[in-house]
Amino acid sequence: MPENPQEKVSPERWEMSRRRMLRGLGVAAATVPFAGALTEMLTDMPASASPAERKAAGQRVARNSVFESPFASHPAYKFTMVNHVTTNPFFVPTRYGASDAGVLLGCSYTWNGSANSIVSEMVAALDTAISARVNGIATTVITPTGFVEPTNRALAAGIPVVAYNSNVPAQEYPKQAALNHQMSYVGQDLFQAGVNAGNQILKYVKKGDLVAGFIATPGTLNIQPRIDGAASVLKPAGINFPEIGTGALLSQESTAINAWYLGHKDVKFMYCVDAGSTSEAAAVVEKYNLKGKVLVGGFDFLTTTVGAVQKGYQLWTIDQQPYQQGFMPILELFLYNISGGLQAPVDIDTGLKFVTKSSIGPYTLKDRYEGSSSAAATLTPPKTIAYS
Repeated sequence: MPENPQEKVSPERWEMSRRRMLRGLGVAAATVPFAGALTEMLTDMPASASPAERKAAGQRVARNSVFESPFASHPAYKFTMVNHVTTNPFFVPTRYGASDAGVLLGCSYTWNGSANSIVSEMVAALDTAISARVNGIATTVITPTGFVEPTNRALAAGIPVVAYNSNVPAQEYPKQAALNHQMSYVGQDLFQAGVNAGNQILKYVKKGDLVAGFIATPGTLNIQPRIDGAASVLKPAGINFPEIGTGALLSQESTAINAWYLGHKDVKFMYCVDAGSTSEAAAVVEKYNLKGKVLVGGFDFLTTTVGAVQKGYQLWTIDQQPYQQGFMPILELFLYNISGGLQAPVDIDTGLKFVTKSSIGPYTLKDRYEGSSSAAATLTPPKTIAYS
């Protein structure tokens, strides 16, 4: 997959800080045509602005610009992020996070892997990165053993490897987890997310009730532990909890969930462990006028999911902070490189937050953090911080 131009940062950019450049532009904009034009682009100044207005605008930008990098001069490190569903909208904020980290740190990354969770394609992407001698690799780990050998090859070549979004959970696969040597994991505790979801579902169902477990790609470690965690709670409570595969593409998920519901109209709760299934299950509730009759709980924040929670077609959705799953791996790989390996990658749990109609408000804003906009934005923090 070709690189996104926004994901590349010129090394020359970091030879002179943006603050120094713009401070100079603030003075030069009044008399130098190029500087005036650049200030116009950076500040949205109208073409008719006077020299004095251009100068003042340049000075305002300079005051609000980033400080000079605290790091010593360094190569423009190149990293690779390998993904199992490269075109899935869930990972839009992940890519924004990686891009933003690259801009901040003066490095770049490429996005590669598989569009349909095909492990051989992901391994091929890893091998390409190793052959290119990249400065670090972040990969999703979606099978217990499929990433052992390529990870070991990268480490043997001196290339740090971290996992993000999914890894091998030791509580379910202790032997296989011990074989996987990714240096850290940045993502949600997926099994525990399922446990917590199961406990929430039990508040609304009773012994003998039918609860659907919708999963895009059964068996893959990015979502299967969420099913397993919920099953560890629901099945001992006597809940009928079948697992239903829906497919990796949104169109497949829509067809599968619609068809399953029409054959199981006695379902009480639809539990969905991926963004696409979550969105499509809520769409079924809306389509068949099931609000209050069939409840939906799921994951992530596609635009349709935010609307469904707002309108009451979905009870809750779980936030795992996908932006941080892109930002933090790039930061860890950068620190490892610039410190000569002294700053080793560490595990980062990106969280488990249930978001309901009463708390969905901030997720309706347009921003890079949830992938609803490509534009940078400064949001206002809440006046109080909830805790439990």
